[in-house]
Amino acid sequence: MAATGVAIGVIFLVQMVVGVLGNFSLLCHYLFFHLTGCKLRFTDWIMQHLVVANLLTLLCNGLQQTMGAFGLKNFLDDLGCKLLVYLHRVGRNVIMNSTSFLSVFQVITISPKSSRWTNLTLKSPSFIASCVCLSWILSFTINIAFPMDLTSRWSHRNITSLKGFGYCYSVRQSKSLDMFHAVLLTGTDVMFMKLILCSILYSTSRE
Repeated sequence: MAATGVAIGVIFLVQMVVGVLGNFSLLCHYLFFHLTGCKLRFTDWIMQHLVVANLLTLLCNGLQQTMGAFGLKNFLDDLGCKLLVYLHRVGRNVIMNSTSFLSVFQVITISPKSSRWTNLTLKSPSFIASCVCLSWILSFTINIAFPMDLTSRWSHRNITSLKGFGYCYSVRQSKSLDMFHAVLLTGTDVMFMKLILCSILYSTSRE
């Protein structure tokens, strides 16, 4: 294997290890607070799920990138390909959703203490568990159909209509079905991006 490939593989490996260790240490930090009975802020609950989603994304995507850089292009079978891509997309969606929730709840916290905002601030912690659980359920659900048509690079047989997707192939469907999948997968991202943008604009206007 060329020295360039080894260097790239080492870089990917170091990035993955550093990212996993950083997120894992933060997760242990929150776990320690749980075990010692410390009271967590409501934003900490969102951060815990954000850390788990980060770990999921780093492991799934980092494993593919690292193995590919080291020359192991065909190390995934069909099941492994479907599972890694699916979990990576789930983690990615949860990161987006959790970030938007965090932005919204922080805006609620810094909002004027009027009667309306005060009531919303008092009720917001009770919404956290529901929002985060719905975020995971939504991410698992909207991505469930995506890996069904994926196949690993070495296991596809006589398929002429293939679309490259990282270390897997996706069997091309009809244009209408592809469009439906695109709208379904990007629609939620756009919605949560709007929440983040609105939160940023509101926070900026308060300064």
